[in-house]
Amino acid sequence: MKALRLFIDVIRGALIGIAEIIPGVSGGTIALIVGVYGVLIESAGHLVRGIVRGVLDGLRGRGFAAAKQHLSQVELRVLLPVAIGMVAAVIVAARLLAPLIDEHPEETRALFAGLIIASLVVPIRMVGGRWSGREVFAAVAAAILTFGLTSIPSADTGDPNLVVVALAAAVAVCALVLPGVSGSFLLLTVGLYAPTLDALNNRDLAYIGAFALGAVIGLSLFVSGLQWLLEHKHRITLAVMTGLMVGSLRALWPWQGQTGELLPPGDNVGLAGLMFAIGILIVLALIVVESVLVRRRIADGDDVLESHDRDSARPSV
Repeated sequence: MKALRLFIDVIRGALIGIAEIIPGVSGGTIALIVGVYGVLIESAGHLVRGIVRGVLDGLRGRGFAAAKQHLSQVELRVLLPVAIGMVAAVIVAARLLAPLIDEHPEETRALFAGLIIASLVVPIRMVGGRWSGREVFAAVAAAILTFGLTSIPSADTGDPNLVVVALAAAVAVCALVLPGVSGSFLLLTVGLYAPTLDALNNRDLAYIGAFALGAVIGLSLFVSGLQWLLEHKHRITLAVMTGLMVGSLRALWPWQGQTGELLPPGDNVGLAGLMFAIGILIVLALIVVESVLVRRRIADGDDVLESHDRDSARPSV
């Protein structure tokens, strides 16, 4: 039974990892669908807070009691196999996607655009009810700002600065907390998606190290804040997220020049349109699956946490 649960958690992590490598598909949404969202978010929060408290309290000579309290609440028996599955899936998916992006840029951008447009349903639905004027204004302002930022001519990202890589990773990792937001899409909009895939495939340890450091910093600084915003400013936060996603679609126009300028459609309009439709269908299928599971109280974060608590109280078999 333990071996089966371990295997299932590795598969869950692999599904999340595949989602994280595909722009437009949210790792947070997949975590919700496969039933580990609540466990991952709670454990990640306790892990980060435990490490930070351990370092700070150790420097101040206050001991490690507070850190141990946080670390004791980390569900390692779930977190470790999920993390192993995620890392393995990211490495394999990066190997498969990199050549497609290099050889078929218009078609892959069209696919990613379809994924993102369909994904807009998630934050819009999570806002719930009729939007207020303030929420509409916030979404429109975020969309305009992001459209303007993504319109800035892109610099050469063949050898990106490692500080920029770390900063991008710090922001992208927060997408794991937000179902409907894709970390890979955030990397794509700043021109670091393809370089990150190349770094993974070429085992560029300096790049991977900078990315990992940025991800840890992002978790430490942003995750608790994002959790607070989603709890206390839920609607306006999701409205801003929706606007950011809409504005960033500018980066996914299939036909672009070397510096990101928009070009008229080329000869492959039909194939690009097909890939766009496939992207929409993929996300809509995931949304339908998620809705079915939530209605059956399988993918609800609280239920997941409760089920693990009940399991830990049972005798091992």
